[in-house]
Amino acid sequence: MDNNTKKIKIIGAGLAGCEAAWQAAKYGVNIELCEMKPSKFSPAHKNADFAELVCSNSLRADGIHNAVGLLKEEMRCLGSLIMDCADATKVPAGGALAVDREAFSKLVTEKVRSHPNITVTEEEVTKVNPDEYTIIAAGPLVSDALANEIQGLTGESYLHFFDAAAPIVSYESIDMSKAFKAARYGKGGADYINCPMTKEEYLRFYNALITAEGAPVHDGVENPKVFEGCMPIEVMAKRGEDTMRFGPLKPVGLDNPHSDERPYAVVQLRQDNAAHSMFNIVGFQTHLKFGEQKRVFGLIPGLENAEFVRYGVMHRNTYINSPKVLDNTYRMLKYPKVYFAGQINGVEGYVESASSGLLAGIYAAKTVLGIDFTPFTADTAIGALSNYVSNRSITNFQPMNVNFGIISDLGKRVRDKKQKAEMIADRALNEIEKYTKAL
Repeated sequence: MDNNTKKIKIIGAGLAGCEAAWQAAKYGVNIELCEMKPSKFSPAHKNADFAELVCSNSLRADGIHNAVGLLKEEMRCLGSLIMDCADATKVPAGGALAVDREAFSKLVTEKVRSHPNITVTEEEVTKVNPDEYTIIAAGPLVSDALANEIQGLTGESYLHFFDAAAPIVSYESIDMSKAFKAARYGKGGADYINCPMTKEEYLRFYNALITAEGAPVHDGVENPKVFEGCMPIEVMAKRGEDTMRFGPLKPVGLDNPHSDERPYAVVQLRQDNAAHSMFNIVGFQTHLKFGEQKRVFGLIPGLENAEFVRYGVMHRNTYINSPKVLDNTYRMLKYPKVYFAGQINGVEGYVESASSGLLAGIYAAKTVLGIDFTPFTADTAIGALSNYVSNRSITNFQPMNVNFGIISDLGKRVRDKKQKAEMIADRALNEIEKYTKAL
């Protein structure tokens, strides 16, 4: 194979596409990274930079005692571009990994554009040649033209669900005489702003929320299927009067310094940028009309005069029926030179999306170069995801966040959950270490 044929085309410069490009380029493979921005944007994206995030805490909990924390540590060990940039641009968020979104995207863009083996092409891709090595990382908001092309390649009907982004308010507009800074149970310092509610205030807000007017859903879908992990707050509220109080508005672990009365419910806001000027309303992804958001969320104590820097929005996410289409290297069964990376293949979440790009980039590069390899096993979090999306015994495939349930069992009973998580993590990181040493 001459050097000119050692090439991979990657479609989409989101987290998965950038990670795939970075990993494959490290092997000396020539990468053409195609991105339709800035000439064309999806409904959810506004920034011309790569790897654009919707909210600051998109990378979720840190620490190996939870599955996504383990996944992030595995990615760090494997030289992840996304994790490197996230760690460099993080902002305070208790036990979670939150980033300054603009600084993060800018850093990813600078690193990708400056890599000598990566060429960026700014154009929308509408056709895929199955005889060329290609990684499709177009994201869940894939353009209609490329969506039709992918549907032709897969031969499978699309499944879609709708998810939503939470609104962001300016810090200076929050009434801190009613709100207070604290983290639940004192974990991580005072990284959150908390808006406590009495029962009367909560019921007033609840009744306004369940009767508020939603924005029209595009694509002619009147009853969109909502992904459980990113449920609009108004949908959650309609499941019962106390559902929110057992979810994002739970009042436990917080003492209101303004009152001796225990809060009946608490709305939390999380820092969204390094400048401490914007805060994301935690768990308040929504599809309400903008005017309704201002009216209803203005009933929350401390947010009566809140300035909305960004209103919540809802958009379509699209994914393929991966168990019938892909193997455990994210490669198509029908067209072995074509790979998928990111949320379009049914891994849910930014971290999971980037991790699939990491593996697709490594696996595709090794295949192009004729290097033998063994895919990561389900003993690791990163391997468990690739095995989940390629599990042909699944009959009703749904998007999945990484979790300990899809990672291989230890084979013995361990009562202590923390100890069990540590044992799973030790086993996973040992496999990752063996791989890195072999390089």
